[in-house]
Amino acid sequence: MINSSPQVAVVGGGFSGIAAAKKLFESGISFKILEARDRVGGRTHTKTISENLYVDLGGQWIGPTQDRMYELCEEHGVAYFETYDQGKNVLDLKGKIRTYSGVIPKMDPISLINLDWLIKKIEKLANQIDLISPWTHPKARQFDAVTLEYYLRKHTKTDACYQVIKVGCKTIFATELNEVSLLHALFYIKSGTSLDCLINIKNGVKQHRMKGGMQGLAKKIATPFMEHIQFNSAVRRIDYSGEGVTVKGDDFEINASKVIIAVPPPLLAQLIFSPLLPIAKRQLLDRYPMGHVGKCFMIYEKPFWRKNNFFGQVVSDQNTPFQTMFDCSPADGSAEIMMAFTIGERAKAFFQQDKSTRKFAMQNLLISYFGEESNQSTQYLDFSMSDEIWSKGCYAGVMPTGAWTGFEDAYRKSIDPIYFAGTEASTRWNGYIEGAVLAGEAAAAQIILRVNND
Repeated sequence: MINSSPQVAVVGGGFSGIAAAKKLFESGISFKILEARDRVGGRTHTKTISENLYVDLGGQWIGPTQDRMYELCEEHGVAYFETYDQGKNVLDLKGKIRTYSGVIPKMDPISLINLDWLIKKIEKLANQIDLISPWTHPKARQFDAVTLEYYLRKHTKTDACYQVIKVGCKTIFATELNEVSLLHALFYIKSGTSLDCLINIKNGVKQHRMKGGMQGLAKKIATPFMEHIQFNSAVRRIDYSGEGVTVKGDDFEINASKVIIAVPPPLLAQLIFSPLLPIAKRQLLDRYPMGHVGKCFMIYEKPFWRKNNFFGQVVSDQNTPFQTMFDCSPADGSAEIMMAFTIGERAKAFFQQDKSTRKFAMQNLLISYFGEESNQSTQYLDFSMSDEIWSKGCYAGVMPTGAWTGFEDAYRKSIDPIYFAGTEASTRWNGYIEGAVLAGEAAAAQIILRVNND
């Protein structure tokens, strides 16, 4: 049995837990990070294939207004590079493959007018949402009573418009749109700056990638206090009182004054608390699903779609297993990697097939989009965080109908000596790595303030 008594126990060694620990470390407050995995990074996970060749199985992009991530890159000497965004895009709609330039696909004039109007309408509504208290909007109950799917169907006049906006939104939320409250969608868009920012690569959320992969930044941040991280240590139970907390696992027990919990909602729901958490938080955790997304990678030794003036981005309707594809090649372009997102019900069906069938499906589509050279891949990889026991989904937890107006800020609300972090606890960039960092730092700041005032 391992025992220790730091001032703060941090449950979870993803970006949120690491960011909280960094702040505690710099303030001279003792802590212990308890991480169930054998690595840091949480829902970011970089797999190295060979020297200078890697794929990010989890989160991988940063973009404008994610100021803290850029600051951390500069502080720790982690280089980033522009996501490739030159050439033609591909639209696969109703079995017909077309190419287009820019952000908006080629469609009939009515569909284009409808799409432009709908995007502006959603942006206008999202701008009205208070990020601290979304439930205070005059129409909060109305927005929270319907799904994003319902709203899009109601306001799209053509099937082409509906299919394109649906693919864009599924890529943003990583789930079926009938699982997302309209109010949460508006909050999420405002939290991530704008719908335009969440959709775009240039000047958008996918503008930059890390050289060497996203997980490398988490490792760099954690390096000064790596000895304070206890790996392979899943927390099972937390007993708490006004005197402090006892955090227990299968073979360890940590006594601390405070605890920061920085794990995804399904893992938080599995923890045993004594006394029980407030009823609002428990009821919310009972209906707080994670996004469901798989990432599929086709790796090529030699570049070919770029030389043929293709951007690498593909948008597809329900006739394929994939909603979108992106060029995820290394910074030097020495090899080419195509990454495909499969989301929601498509992901569930796709991963029920064996790996050779999954590879065949992606390769055949790439041939139809980019030609016979797509048949010359050297390796195929795929991964779903939903199948990872310590994540149970990605990108983040999604608030269903009734959750914001029924439970308000129950998820992020602290109960001294327990403080909650993780990207789901952030008001800014909720669902993204930036949000995870901000929530971890906010939880640590609350503790530092209390410690200094005691």
